[in-house]
Amino acid sequence: MIPSLPRPAWLRAATGLYVGAFLVFLFLPLTVVAVFAFNNAPYPAPPWHGFTLDWFLGNEAEGRVGLFRDTELLGSIWTSCTVALWVTGLSVVVGTANAFLMEREKFPGKGVLSMLMLTPLVIPGVILGISILAFASRLADLCSDLFGFDADFLRPGLPLVVLGQFSYIVAIATLTISARLKRFDRSLEDAALNLGASHMAVLWNITLPYLRPAIIGSAAIAFLMSFENFNTTLMLVGSDAPLTIMMYGRMREGATPVLNAVSLFLMTASAVLALTLLRRGKSAQAS
Repeated sequence: MIPSLPRPAWLRAATGLYVGAFLVFLFLPLTVVAVFAFNNAPYPAPPWHGFTLDWFLGNEAEGRVGLFRDTELLGSIWTSCTVALWVTGLSVVVGTANAFLMEREKFPGKGVLSMLMLTPLVIPGVILGISILAFASRLADLCSDLFGFDADFLRPGLPLVVLGQFSYIVAIATLTISARLKRFDRSLEDAALNLGASHMAVLWNITLPYLRPAIIGSAAIAFLMSFENFNTTLMLVGSDAPLTIMMYGRMREGATPVLNAVSLFLMTASAVLALTLLRRGKSAQAS
C-alpha cells in the first residue's frame, strides 16, 4: 500500500486496535510484575495490600530479606554478569574474525562452513546444553584416563556455561557484524593503502571505526542473551548458580515479591544499558 494514499476508516481503526492489543500483550505482564514488587504482602500477586519497599531494602521486624540484603541473589547477579562479560568478549572478538573470514576470503567449502556456523541457532537450548555436557564430560574422562590430567574446566561449572552460551551467541554476533561489513566500500581501504598506510593502520583507523556500531550492537545483544539464558545454562551449571537458575529454584520453593523486585531491577538495568549502547552506536555511526 502506498503511504500517501488515504486509507478507509475501518482499516485505520483496525490498525490502531492491533497496535494497542500488541502493546498491552507486551507490557501488561511487565507492568504487573513491576507494581507488585511494592506490594505489602508475602506473595507476588493481587490483591493490593499497600505500598512498601521491604522487598528491596528488607525488614527484620517482619522477617523479610529484601533484594539488596539477599547475599545469595546478589551473588547470582554477579555470577550472571561475569558469565555475560566473558561471553560478550569472546563473541565480539570471534564474531568479528568470522565476519572478515566470510566476507573477505575465498576458499573451498566456504558455503558449508557458513551453514555450519549457523547450526547452533536452530538447535534447542536444552539439546545444545546436553550435547556440550556429554562431549565435555567424555573429553574430561579421556584426559584423566590417558594423561592423568583432571580437566575440571570441562566439568559442569561456569567455564562450561560460558562455552555453551558462546557456541550460539557467537553466530548472532557474526551475522550482525557481517551485515555491516558487507556494505563497506573497500575503495577506502585501497586508497589508504595506496597512500602508504599499513594494513594494520587501515584496519584500526578505517575499517573498525566503520564497524563500531555493529560491534557495539552485537555486544549488547550478546550480553543480554547471555544474562537471560536458562535452557543451556541449566544443563551446564555447577555449584555457582547464575541468576536465572537461582530464580528458578526460588520459584519452585515458593515465589515472593523479592523475585518481582529482581525482575524490576533487571528491567531497569537492561533498559538503561540498551539506551546507553544505542546512543553510543548512533554517535559512532554519525562520526
